[in-house]
Amino acid sequence: MLTGVAVPREYAGDESLAGVRQAPAYLVRPAGTGEVADVLRIAAEARIPVTARGSGTGMSGACVPCPGGITVSFERMNRVLDVDAVNHVAVVQPGVTLDMLDRRTAEHGLCYPVRLGEPSASVGGTIATNAGGMHAVRHGVTRHHVLGVEAVLASGAIVRSGGRYVKTSTGYDLAQLLVGSEGTLALVTEATLRLRPRAAYSTCVLAPFASAEDVFRAVPPLAGGGLEPAALEYVDLLAMAAMADGSALGLGIPPAVRQAALGYLLAVLENPSAERLEEDVEALGEQLLALGAADVYVLPPGAGRRLVEARERAFWTAKAAGADELVDIVVPRGELPGLLDAAQAAAEDTGSLVTGCGHAGDGNVHLSVFQPDPVRRDEVLRRLFRAGLERGGAVSGEHGIGRVKKAYFQQFEDPAKVELMRRIKYAFDPDGLLSPGVLFD
Repeated sequence: MLTGVAVPREYAGDESLAGVRQAPAYLVRPAGTGEVADVLRIAAEARIPVTARGSGTGMSGACVPCPGGITVSFERMNRVLDVDAVNHVAVVQPGVTLDMLDRRTAEHGLCYPVRLGEPSASVGGTIATNAGGMHAVRHGVTRHHVLGVEAVLASGAIVRSGGRYVKTSTGYDLAQLLVGSEGTLALVTEATLRLRPRAAYSTCVLAPFASAEDVFRAVPPLAGGGLEPAALEYVDLLAMAAMADGSALGLGIPPAVRQAALGYLLAVLENPSAERLEEDVEALGEQLLALGAADVYVLPPGAGRRLVEARERAFWTAKAAGADELVDIVVPRGELPGLLDAAQAAAEDTGSLVTGCGHAGDGNVHLSVFQPDPVRRDEVLRRLFRAGLERGGAVSGEHGIGRVKKAYFQQFEDPAKVELMRRIKYAFDPDGLLSPGVLFD
């Protein structure tokens, strides 16, 4: 255990742009579930708040400690305990990173299809936020792949829910309740994850459109057209320019087309057969042209991989450019044009710049807000969140609420639902020791 000035500075926060930082009074790095239980029992007796930490790659301040509190870092609990090729599951500790898991599952021809922009993210952290990523349009989000968990309650009691099976109808599904709870209900110490066969072949297709509205109008027919793209990503003009310049991408798009395009759609197709993939690419190209694309570019493997990687690193590109905040609103995908109109209006009315990318296939947009004045930035954020909820959406699609979006979550969400969540929190953690200040005051 480390205390006081001996605690390294990186444990004071995560990657959120606007989140406050706070060093923990105590840092513990347990090696197993029993040690986690011991820490929580001691914390419960002494009434010391506890905050869980994975890799610290979150963007909502959920792993920012409380003053005088304990941070439980899972970096030492980083073993892949089993890759079960018969049942297509992996059993892992929470500190396992996505890239570690990907390497292990590749040995068996399998994959964990939750692909995020930061492969160093920990499995425990992605469970805490119900992370999504680019491939959610086809494979779903973290929730769809968590079959079971072992977790430690605030009292130090150890519980298990779920297992190596895909169906259950046996009381409340506690495993699913913990997914997305951001460390406020219990600390997950082991997870059983559903795996998928690894596609042998993939390719990237890039289509420029005359407007963002044209991009979003093309998404529903593409998503429901039978090809099942692994990813359907929207990239606006400014974001594409920043990504291309930052990654030195030569995409082969003629200057005249680039000058006329105000939005791009990036599609990723996967298939176990090279011949079938080629047929799918041809069919997708025909659909894109029929839906108004200026042209269709099948990217060479190297360029396609670099573009996908640049899209996954869009947050870092925005951060380097000086973005003041990042939102990840989600709406029904048919509502994306209206949401972007509202974002543009909010930007113009406040003298701000709002730009970004989005998981167009599932309605989750990531908008970078450039507005250094905190009052005007707050106005932009409130207008964006209000626009999302008015269109049937939610404040966060995959990054979570944490501390950063807590005020907006409490203002705009249904009060009855928030109160029910508070009661669930009380049932798991009656003394409020787990991540106080996350989600709720």
